[in-house]
Amino acid sequence: MSVPSGAIANAVAEGALPGRVWMYANYHCNIECAYCLTESGPRAARRELSTSAMLEVADQAAQLGFTDLGVTGGEIFLRREMPGLLVEMSQRLPVVALTNATLFGRRLLGEVEALAGQPVALQISLDRPDPHANDAMRAPENFAKVIAAIPALVERGVRVRIATTVESIADTELDRLCALHRRLGVPDEDHIIRPVVARGRAIDHHLGVIAAQSDLPAELTITVDGAFWSPFGPTVHQGLLDTDLLITRTTRPLSLPAQTLLRLVRGRPTGDDSTLNIR
Repeated sequence: MSVPSGAIANAVAEGALPGRVWMYANYHCNIECAYCLTESGPRAARRELSTSAMLEVADQAAQLGFTDLGVTGGEIFLRREMPGLLVEMSQRLPVVALTNATLFGRRLLGEVEALAGQPVALQISLDRPDPHANDAMRAPENFAKVIAAIPALVERGVRVRIATTVESIADTELDRLCALHRRLGVPDEDHIIRPVVARGRAIDHHLGVIAAQSDLPAELTITVDGAFWSPFGPTVHQGLLDTDLLITRTTRPLSLPAQTLLRLVRGRPTGDDSTLNIR
């Protein structure tokens, strides 16, 4: 049974369906994090969602009544057109874009100044308040590059969010991390903490919590491979795409995967909703 397109907007307004639509812009990255969901790295295939496809998704998401957009990868700023693309998408809906913040040299900082005053937030990974512990999970010199990039972005008027992904963190260490992000210009409301999920490269490092579909918010996620239940869905392990959270190979018109996701959400048993703090 099909679901009328208007029902999608109603479901978003009622909170039955999360309002954000995610897009995987690419899968390649300049670093290799120990817990990367997609096994991204310099040798990973690019597998980019085209600029025209991303703008089409943004347009249709706005038309269907979704409230905002998420862009992730890979490292999205390996795509030279990304600053301008984020500005264009933000003219449709507000955008949160995930980055490791290690590429913000003079050129890129100049280009992302265009995001100042726009409804765009850059979500940057910072896991620990100390270089050694942070870099052990991410990459050499990651900590130094991140804490240099954050205030440079804030000074240019770009909104920054901090994402801390950890298996566990002691209260004293968390206090120091929060003190650090405040000094860098990021307020508490723009700091999120989430668990490592045992998907992708984390499996090989024996890291993370097992997350079933019921543990993950139903956020429509578009990739070159299809539409998924959640941005934690289109993961890669040993070079193979996980399809357990694939909802449809069809991604456009966006109404088709959106309708499929809504039917799945409405078909869940009462009380069967997300139980982990995964955002």
